[in-house]
Amino acid sequence: MLLVVDVGNTQTHVGLFSDSQLVGSWRIATERDKTGDELAILLDALLRLDGFSRDMVTGFALASGVPRLVAEYTAMAKDKFGVDALVVGPGIKTGMPILTSDPRTVGPDLIVQAVAAAELYGIPCITVGFGTATTYSAVSTAGEYLGHAIAPGLEISMDALAARAARLMKVELVDPGTVIGKTTVQSMQAGAVYGFAGQVDGIITRMRAEMGVEAVTVATGGLAPLIFGHARLLDKLDRLLTLRGLEIIYRRNHS
Repeated sequence: MLLVVDVGNTQTHVGLFSDSQLVGSWRIATERDKTGDELAILLDALLRLDGFSRDMVTGFALASGVPRLVAEYTAMAKDKFGVDALVVGPGIKTGMPILTSDPRTVGPDLIVQAVAAAELYGIPCITVGFGTATTYSAVSTAGEYLGHAIAPGLEISMDALAARAARLMKVELVDPGTVIGKTTVQSMQAGAVYGFAGQVDGIITRMRAEMGVEAVTVATGGLAPLIFGHARLLDKLDRLLTLRGLEIIYRRNHS
């Protein structure tokens, strides 16, 4: 079985594949100071929670937006699981040319999402990742990674608003059901949900215009379901897109 780990700035998403089929997935908080031993204990517990064991793991793939944890996960995979980790980065076969000015600086999660969207939903495509940042990545009709846009994420935007405005507070990120709020909480929720939905439609419109095609759009990330129903130009919702991309890239490097 293949164990895949997507380490984000806020959350870490873990998946287990058997013959390209996702048989288990878990989300945990990203803790930057975790040691390899602590990570092994945590992953072992997650596997056992759903009836699996680390002895079943024969492959390991990692995409990490937190550089410090790459070494910890890599050493842990070797020492505790007995496998060499495939770490998405320079030198790894993705099957997708990266046409940015410096491909080495592109976040591995963006590449993984683009690879998955291209294979699963076709090209050209645009992926929209709702995480700590909101990211927009464009893939051409030739399957090339063209570049991306990065905006502040929903949660950090709302945290900043509450921190800088004396009369505002942190609120739960849910759909208020109306854009005209009747309370301060409802008004902030409306601004967040419908404001970000408008941002999504605006950036997708501009990206499609620059690309010259009606690229299929794929939303992913923990907060994607909150925005998906309100952004007119989001075509597909796939919260597991990054996990699927890690499996695809692992397969391309072990075929």
